[in-house]
Amino acid sequence: MRLRVDAASARRIIDRLADGIDLAGLSIGTFEGESFWTIEVRFSGRPDRNKIVQWVSEAAGAEIARTIAFESEANKDWVAASLTGLGPVRVGRFVVHGAHDRHEVAPNRIGIEIEAALAFGTGHHGTTRGCLAAIERVARGRSRRILDLGTGSGVLAIAAARAFRRPVVAGEIDPVATAAAQRNARGNRAGNFVQVIRADGVKHSAIRAGAPYDLVLANLLLQPLQRLARPVRALLAPGATVVLSGLMPAQANAALASFRAQGLVLRRREVIENWVTLTLTRS
Repeated sequence: MRLRVDAASARRIIDRLADGIDLAGLSIGTFEGESFWTIEVRFSGRPDRNKIVQWVSEAAGAEIARTIAFESEANKDWVAASLTGLGPVRVGRFVVHGAHDRHEVAPNRIGIEIEAALAFGTGHHGTTRGCLAAIERVARGRSRRILDLGTGSGVLAIAAARAFRRPVVAGEIDPVATAAAQRNARGNRAGNFVQVIRADGVKHSAIRAGAPYDLVLANLLLQPLQRLARPVRALLAPGATVVLSGLMPAQANAALASFRAQGLVLRRREVIENWVTLTLTRS
């Protein structure tokens, strides 16, 4: 599905689609232009087009909904295709790179090799960079127990494991991403530290067994973050840090309100390429 709209309409449409669609097997991409945004949604199967049109109409009006374009495409690794040729990403000590850029990692840096694949998290997105920056800041203190929810490629779990030299529990609902994260952890000398499990939220026994956590990372979408606020609070150690991302500026306050209601306090708000990363602590 492809659609061109103004920025405000794009945010409403993305919120509505994320709320209505099963996120497994789905990717939502936004591309910002000077006067409009392009929304691209790729489905693993054939979607209910009438439902999509209905949700877009509810979010932005029937006139915009009539401009939706649906296309059928052959299977292709769209992440790899879109990231071909991108250089390494440097955030503090972290350098996220592909195999062809190994030589770009200085001896005093933490290199994380992530190949473009069917899992979110190569370091180029503003949300990933915001979380890496938060890990870099938090790493000056101590975190003995670490949880990464929605780990995707595993880049944040690997970064935390390498920075703290402590075990990380990494949960991911998508089986393809789970396998990718496991491979990436082994390939980045973090296989003994990162436990990747297929899990929906925090329900898995391995996640509960690892509590209480000193650091929780969650680079997701607004609705999943809001649903996780209460269960995550129950897993936090006193003084724990929670890093949230996957949020556009208009969504940040809604996510923040959910976690403030659980007694967490905002410590830092950072915006990178119009994506917000929130760092909170349990008071």
